[in-house]
Amino acid sequence: MRKIALITGATAGIGEATARLLAEKGYDLIITGRREERLAKLKEEIENATPARVHTLRFDVRDRRAVEEALDSLPEAWQAIDVLVNNAGLAVGLSRIYEGEIDDWEQMIDTNIKGLLYVSRKVLPGMVERRRGHVINISSTAGKEVYMNGNVYCATKFAVDALNKAMRLELVDHGVKVTSVNPGFVETEFSLVRFKGDTEKAKQVYAGMEPLHAQDIAEVIWFVLSRPEHVNINEIIVTPKAQANAYYIHREGQ
Repeated sequence: MRKIALITGATAGIGEATARLLAEKGYDLIITGRREERLAKLKEEIENATPARVHTLRFDVRDRRAVEEALDSLPEAWQAIDVLVNNAGLAVGLSRIYEGEIDDWEQMIDTNIKGLLYVSRKVLPGMVERRRGHVINISSTAGKEVYMNGNVYCATKFAVDALNKAMRLELVDHGVKVTSVNPGFVETEFSLVRFKGDTEKAKQVYAGMEPLHAQDIAEVIWFVLSRPEHVNINEIIVTPKAQANAYYIHREGQ
């Protein structure tokens, strides 16, 4: 019997790569995101390429009512979720606190913290009742070290780190695994979103070095899920070879 994995933010980057890989590895998928056309396209491509069944849910994780309505709408055959990948997240802006845009702060807080909580609150009771499941929270090296101008984004990822530890503590008696995956520089839409569509600024983030790719993180997630039942990977920090910590990068020619 194929297990079911729910992946938030599945329309691009790490979420999309994870959906494709888990489908190949034998999972049926619930994929969520804001962009309906991308969800439909991903569903079609996965179902044409693998035996996986794919169920799509379009919602913004910031919208509590939409999250609840979408997850409450799952048909019975899709309700026993085995894996939750809390992937939806973003960074917006790169300003010092005294120059920051409050709308940017709220978007990050609402997505990275509250959105993760809204989804988890709906999925976790079923895992507790069934006494099985695995939650994978996608955090960041920004949740381990603060860097200049990263202030609020870093704060949201520090919150994810704390929530991951709380989940691990509170779910251990119920047979539910919890893991935090903390990537460094990954070349996805991340920087394009941070710089609000400025492609030149986004390209400069990865200049002179080879960043991680979404597939790299998908493979880490698969490694975590493929461990024996008695093994729980509490957290993994993964960076490009050129990245020493949250803020120091070796760039060729610079």
